[in-house]
Amino acid sequence: MNSFKGAGGRPGSGEDPKSSSVLNPPDRRPYFWMRPSLWVILILVALVPMAVAWLQYLMFGLPNVPTTPNNLPEVAGTPHGFPVWLRVTHYVNFLFIILLARSGLSILADHPRLYWNVHCRPGSDWIRLTPKVIDPKTACTVNGYWSARDDSRYISPWLALPGFRHTVGLGRHWHFLSALFWVANGLLFVALLLGTGQWRRLVPTSWSILSDAWAIQVHYMTFHLPVEPNGFYRYNALQQLAYFGVVFILAPLQILTGLAMSPAIDNHFKWYGRLFGNRQAARSIHFLGLLGFLGFIMAHVTMVLLTGLARNMNHIVVGTDDLSPRGLILGVFGVGVVVAACALANWVTWRQPRLLQATARVLVQGLTGRFLDPLKPRDQYTREDISPYFWPNGKIPTSDEWTRLAANAFRDYRLLVHGAVVNPVELSLDAIKALGKREQITLHHCIQGWSGIAEWGGVSIARIVELVRPYPEVTRVVFHSFGEGLHSGAYYDTQTLQDALHPQSILAYEMNYEPLGQVYGAPLRLRVENQLGYKMVKWIRSIEFVVSAKPVGLGFGGKNEDDEYYDLVPNI
Repeated sequence: MNSFKGAGGRPGSGEDPKSSSVLNPPDRRPYFWMRPSLWVILILVALVPMAVAWLQYLMFGLPNVPTTPNNLPEVAGTPHGFPVWLRVTHYVNFLFIILLARSGLSILADHPRLYWNVHCRPGSDWIRLTPKVIDPKTACTVNGYWSARDDSRYISPWLALPGFRHTVGLGRHWHFLSALFWVANGLLFVALLLGTGQWRRLVPTSWSILSDAWAIQVHYMTFHLPVEPNGFYRYNALQQLAYFGVVFILAPLQILTGLAMSPAIDNHFKWYGRLFGNRQAARSIHFLGLLGFLGFIMAHVTMVLLTGLARNMNHIVVGTDDLSPRGLILGVFGVGVVVAACALANWVTWRQPRLLQATARVLVQGLTGRFLDPLKPRDQYTREDISPYFWPNGKIPTSDEWTRLAANAFRDYRLLVHGAVVNPVELSLDAIKALGKREQITLHHCIQGWSGIAEWGGVSIARIVELVRPYPEVTRVVFHSFGEGLHSGAYYDTQTLQDALHPQSILAYEMNYEPLGQVYGAPLRLRVENQLGYKMVKWIRSIEFVVSAKPVGLGFGGKNEDDEYYDLVPNI
């Protein structure tokens, strides 16, 4: 069994994450901050409808609620009841929404800030889940360095999957695996809904449903319970609107905003991210969608309790319309199974992380590799789009060699390009610049969630490939760094030769029309625009062409892949 490295950097086996100061830091305070203006808007959104409802009630009394059929003769010929497929998909949906929510919170904690702008400048966030207030003038300097890694926060494993700190790699595996099964289950549900006529129970067919739903809402907001229809035969108007919204609006919106955070999609189809404003707006909407699901579940469960628990549980669990305790007993057991599944997921995460990583590689990467990796990055921005702040990330090298080179402005730097090549070379920065320059202004996607737009100038990797002539059997390119990984040890990562040859794959020595700064990866950093940022190695020491990544490091394709179980090809 493989697990995280401990605080000393030594590989562990089934290590308790509580024993690691990296995963379980001393500062574990929960924190929540939201812009005061948004608190005002939120309060108004909640209070204005309630005030209108009370005003209507006090002036005109409770509105009439339309009567609905409650027995079989009145609904003969129309869909009613809860067939087996509906009950099963309903339960499976509940399980995967819980896993998605828990893993999503772990991902959010790795960059605990939400923005509406694509630049992610400190101070422009609208929600912050960390007490740290960053000074953008000093955070991206050597002396005041505060990286995006430093900004990651601890989150309780009782709440999140897997929880703790710096667990975004494992959290993503659970999130995407759960998403695959959730989407498959949802597609099956919708197909059967449309194919069996059950859609007529959910899809409104008249605009009168809006006034009918408001009439019911007035009852709820003024603390009155209207006469409820028997849900076995009909939903009330507000129920119908809520179910329709969750199935046909909220769920698709979550899928679409999730895809809008993919670097492969955003940097190939520039228009797609703009459907939601930008990548960060999509991330914020995705978070609000999570709150929408959780709010719906809370309201849904509350109404199940208030309107007849035993009968309602029989409807959705065993498909009968009676008051026997069978549905309630089986329902409680089913909730227990979900709780056990959550506990098992945490156990697998810490006891069999390689199994989780391998499963995600087969299922998730099998799909993304087929549909997303072929999307060549081609998007370009303008000089006016460049972000006023660009989050630094990673550990600035501390080795004597890099420090000496940096002190001399890297004039003595030599890039070693070697491995399975015909013509290994050592190149100075001047020799690299003489190979030709490519400039691009592109959107950077970090696995933690932040983004930024910057200009990059450097030499195309395709030009390096032409120079050294790899052997035909070469499949991957290894980029070795002067820097270290989170759990110590030299940082490296790999790219497929195909991705390295994309037109926007470059070795950058320039950022925003100035020499690449030390905190951003000097003397050279990698740019591969269909990938997440951790694949773009900074402080590059050497490049190695290999037949396979297995002999390099622990053999999983990169330092983060070795130590933190990251994705091998992260294009979503």
